[in-house]
Amino acid sequence: MKKHEIVNYLSGEDDPALWAQAGDILLQHCGNKVIIRGLIEFSSYCCRNCVYCGLRRENQKLKRYRMSVDDIIEQACEIGRQGIGTTVLQSGDDFFYERDMIEQIIKGIKKEFPDMAVTLSLGERSLDDYSAFKDGGADRYLLKHETINPKLYHQLHPGQEFARRIDILEHLKKIGFQVGVGNIIGLPGQTLKDLADDIIFIRDFEPDMIGIGPFMPQENTPLANHQSPEIKTVLRFLALARIVSLNAHIPATTAVGSLDKDQGASQALKAGANVIMANFTPSRFRPEYRIYDDKNAMDYYRCCDIIFDSGRDVSLERGDSLVNSGQVHI
Repeated sequence: MKKHEIVNYLSGEDDPALWAQAGDILLQHCGNKVIIRGLIEFSSYCCRNCVYCGLRRENQKLKRYRMSVDDIIEQACEIGRQGIGTTVLQSGDDFFYERDMIEQIIKGIKKEFPDMAVTLSLGERSLDDYSAFKDGGADRYLLKHETINPKLYHQLHPGQEFARRIDILEHLKKIGFQVGVGNIIGLPGQTLKDLADDIIFIRDFEPDMIGIGPFMPQENTPLANHQSPEIKTVLRFLALARIVSLNAHIPATTAVGSLDKDQGASQALKAGANVIMANFTPSRFRPEYRIYDDKNAMDYYRCCDIIFDSGRDVSLERGDSLVNSGQVHI
């Protein structure tokens, strides 16, 4: 698919053909199942100052929290007791959790549930940290590239370097992680050509996972008054990501489900998603993990309802990478 063709699809030309192609590829390469993963948002502290994110360090109105190592392990064990095969550990870029603490968490989870996959989403760390996490037993790392436009990236991420982000993603792949990338749709100044370049990056990088979400405003950020995109644009992008990646795992993200609380997650599944996140963050902390406002966090039972209502099958398996696996579903 060439760049101008991607732009045409993103602008809404021939949606029926796009949905049909994405649906066919999804069934052929991933099957009809939707994999449920358990998510723990264990810290709302962040040293970064990204202009769109409610966790940004200059947001003085956010009540911060950190879960203890033991509490994180216990919450992950609750995910395991539900029979879910993957725990996703997510936080802001919080260096309170030093390398050995993260290793302790990984090893604690693996001790209780040796077959559980552990996905980390901790932001930018040192390359040595990533290697230690991998050696300690972590299976996957999610680090969204956010946007492939370097100028736009620098505007949104003060003090961070686009080239370093890409270098980290390459390093994660090199040391054997199953790697997730992803971007935000509807950023100020973003064009359809920018989004087409994101699709081309996804195609060429061949990630194991792709996290796609709309921009969602948060009242205590510089972009509080910027509007979210139309959900159709998000769904078109998701379908294109499915088409170019074939068998990467693509979640129906919480942000998509928050953009349209009634149908967003279900529509994402129909557009090509094959994963959904069940939120296992302790209820007392969930309101403070406020990346954006009006977050629609879904529990395990809500995830099951969405999957069934979409005509899909529930899976609790680990859901390891299908990229280069040669697996094809008939």
